[in-house]
Amino acid sequence: MTATLPYTVDVRRLDAFSARELYAMLKMRVDVFVVEQNCPYPELDGNDPDCLHLRLLDGEELLACARLWRPTPDAHPRIGRVAVSPDHRGKRLGEALMREAIAECQKAYPNETIELSAQSHLQRFYASFGFEPISAEYLEDGIPHVDMLRPVQ
Repeated sequence: MTATLPYTVDVRRLDAFSARELYAMLKMRVDVFVVEQNCPYPELDGNDPDCLHLRLLDGEELLACARLWRPTPDAHPRIGRVAVSPDHRGKRLGEALMREAIAECQKAYPNETIELSAQSHLQRFYASFGFEPISAEYLEDGIPHVDMLRPVQ
């Protein structure tokens, strides 16, 4: 197994990003979710201003990112838009990103179950972090997904 690159963790609200930082994060998400996965969908969905954004960085280079939703009366805290730079895959950054995202959710929202919508082929990956499927498989933007929860631990 290849070791994780050294990285720093940055967590902030959308308004705290410089234009270049925001551009890099949104470009990575479009490159991964829209271009690489050949899935035309509204990546800029209007939800980013309400979320925390977690980034793994090597200096100023963006390695990976995730979007963290706060809980609402109808939903648990949620992790979404989990993406690793194509240039840095195979370096265990996905695992590092999920560990950091879970830790941030637990810090911000202690004693809360965490949820996510997983692409079905990644179900085992998310299960390794304690997430359990809670739905049947469904199509979201043409890609099979399953809803998963991570109980309070």
